[in-house]
Amino acid sequence: MVVRRALPTEPAVRASASLFAAEAERQGIRAGRRMLHVGPEPASEHVAAALRVEPGADVLARRKLLSADDVPVRIATSYFRLDLFAGTPICAPDFIRPSLQAGIEALGHRFGHAEEELLARPPSEFEAGTLRLDPGEWIVQIVRAGYSVDGTPVHVLETICAASRHVFPIGQVTGADEF
Repeated sequence: MVVRRALPTEPAVRASASLFAAEAERQGIRAGRRMLHVGPEPASEHVAAALRVEPGADVLARRKLLSADDVPVRIATSYFRLDLFAGTPICAPDFIRPSLQAGIEALGHRFGHAEEELLARPPSEFEAGTLRLDPGEWIVQIVRAGYSVDGTPVHVLETICAASRHVFPIGQVTGADEF
């Protein structure tokens, strides 16, 4: 099973209720998703830096497992600052309807820009077990930090992809035709 994960994410896909479901549907793949965890947890160094909090400070984590034709392919975790999102519908244990982005915007946070980092590395024990990776198989970690129009960090999305189950097509900026 190989899934394409466009970098950067196309605007039409980005605006969908589920990025993964939209990507999978366009590729003829049956997408599945289930929540693994919703609640506070200590921020790792890279999440803390993106959210501008101290490493180890509690942040809200919303972790889900994404599958393609019943094969686990991604662990996606959204992180939020508790000073901005504690006690809001973003803390609900289920998927946010109609979309997470709509839920963020309903709380007054309008998207301004994002920064995305990509890293290939060996998996943690949790990642290897959850994604059912073979020994020696690597993961690709994508961290997208989303900022409001005033520059406030409002959402960090960390996606852990089974490297052998993904192709990462790189898109051009609209109107550009050179690499």
